[in-house]
Amino acid sequence: MKSVSLNAFSRTQAGRGEVKKLRTAGRIPAIIYGKQQAPQNLEVTVKDMENLVHHSVSEIVLVDLAVKDDPRPKRLALVQDVQHHALSGKMVHIDFHEVAENEKVTIMVPVETTGEATGVKNGGGVLEHVLFKIKARALPKDLPEFISVDVSHLEIGQAIHIGDIKAPEGVEILGDKHISVIAVAAPLAEVVETPVEGAAAGDVEMIKEKKEDGTEGAAPAKGAAPAAKAGDKAPAAKAGEKPADKGAEKKAEKKK
Repeated sequence: MKSVSLNAFSRTQAGRGEVKKLRTAGRIPAIIYGKQQAPQNLEVTVKDMENLVHHSVSEIVLVDLAVKDDPRPKRLALVQDVQHHALSGKMVHIDFHEVAENEKVTIMVPVETTGEATGVKNGGGVLEHVLFKIKARALPKDLPEFISVDVSHLEIGQAIHIGDIKAPEGVEILGDKHISVIAVAAPLAEVVETPVEGAAAGDVEMIKEKKEDGTEGAAPAKGAAPAAKAGDKAPAAKAGEKPADKGAEKKAEKKK
C-alpha cells in the first residue's frame, strides 16, 4: 500500500463544547495511538480528509502524517477508523494507528468479486457475499487496499472459503480456512397454492346451530318447519287433510 501525505495539528481541547467548535471551524477531531508512545489528540481539516478518502479505494489508508509544531512531526500511520454522523454522513472523528515500516500489522481488508458465477448466469442461482472483509497481516508497504476474488467458476452449491483465496505477495490471510467468503445458493422456489382435493368452487359450508339442550345439529333447510320441542301439542290438521289418529276416523263413521 502506497502512503499518502496528510497534514495534522496537535489538539489540546477535548471537551464536548470545544469539539463542537472545532467541527464548526471545518476541522475533525482525531487521535493517534501505537506502541511507540501514548495516545495523542490531533485534528485534521475536513477538506484534506475528504480528498484523502475520495481518492482511496477504501477508508483504510496508509498516511505519512505531518504534525505541525510537534516533537515528532513525521509519523507513519494507518487510518484505522472513521466515524460518521448517523444522519448527515459527515466524518466526525478519525482514529490513526501509528506503525513502523518494519513492523507487520493486521487489518481488515475489503473483498471484491470479479466475473459472473456460472451458477448465477446459467442456473439462476444467487451470489451470496458472506464476508465483506477478511483479516490480513503484512508490512505497511505490502498491505493491500482490497483483495480481488474471481467467482466465474462457481456452480450452484459451491463456495469460496478463506483457505481458497490466494494472498498477494508478502500478505498473510488470517482466519479459519473453512469459513465461506462467497457462495452461490440455489434460486428460491416459487410457492404454488394447491386446491384441496374434492373441494369444488362454490361449495357452501354447512353451518351448525346449537340446540337448547346443548347438542349440535344441522340448520333447518329454508322453508322447513322448525322441529317440535318436548311437551308441545301436535298441530291441528288442515281442511282436506287426513287426521293422524285412526281412532278418530272410526268414531266419525259410527256417528254417521
